[in-house]
Amino acid sequence: MPEEYSIPLSNVIRELALTECYLPRSAEEIMLTSRDINRPGVEFSGFFDLYDPRRISILGLGELSLLSSYTPEKASEIIDHFFSMRPVTVIFARDLEPSPMIEEKAEKYGVPLLLSADSTSNVMADLISYLNVALAPRVTRHGVLVEVYGEGVLLLGDSGVGKSETAVELVKRGHRLIADDAVEIRRTSRRTLVGQAPANIRHFIEMRGIGIINARRIFGMGAVKDSEKINMCINMELWDSTKVYDRMGIDSEYTEILGIRVPVVTIPVKPGRNLAIIIEVAAMNNRQKRMGYNAAHELLVALGMDPNELQSQEVLKELDV
Repeated sequence: MPEEYSIPLSNVIRELALTECYLPRSAEEIMLTSRDINRPGVEFSGFFDLYDPRRISILGLGELSLLSSYTPEKASEIIDHFFSMRPVTVIFARDLEPSPMIEEKAEKYGVPLLLSADSTSNVMADLISYLNVALAPRVTRHGVLVEVYGEGVLLLGDSGVGKSETAVELVKRGHRLIADDAVEIRRTSRRTLVGQAPANIRHFIEMRGIGIINARRIFGMGAVKDSEKINMCINMELWDSTKVYDRMGIDSEYTEILGIRVPVVTIPVKPGRNLAIIIEVAAMNNRQKRMGYNAAHELLVALGMDPNELQSQEVLKELDV
């Protein structure tokens, strides 16, 4: 069964700049677990069979206009039924004020009421965007995450292979560090992975022989970033003279992280190789491939060969991710 994550309601209040109308207890004690939200127009019409109280409910002009079309008795019955389901939180958009009847039912069943000055659509968009990250499935793995020419590059490999030293070289060349040693990877959508550093080690780098350094203080604010999408993985391994490394790029290697495919490039490490430049080229080449251009195919065409005759394969590479 997938692990369920939670955040306190206070985080949402702070992130969306909401105003507290009624809280049955401290916002730090009210936990949110669902990334989905709800506009209870269907419920206000009397259909509650599929209602999920774990979702935050948002009320706008449409929902309140529907309630005002009912007789006071029916409106009270609908509101009582709605709050008896104990929704985790109800947010009123557009600076709309809850009626005394709604406040009474909220206090009766202990349901938090919050107010927002934004339009209903904006509240929904901001809330979905925030919850998709804050409550996303996640995994923390050993590695280094850097941003190179706008590409999120996850460096993987055994301890001591040179990941942190390569990251420092990339930072000195104008790129940005996101995480060193431990990367917290979150699946924020069906196609997107976002990586960041755990808060307690953010911006720190461990370099053998020197110790711990703070990249933000040494290289400046422009050298670090809090989070970044993961566009590719680079597997750094010590050079093995008995192994045949890819020299054309016809086949595509990938690994799976939280069920999402991520392209993989294996870079052999040995003295004399400038890994920072190699990673820069790999990042730019990966962007070109995502935009539909493949240099290996163009070369084959220039040599008079048909790229379609070559059976390119997608190879799953098992990495420690």
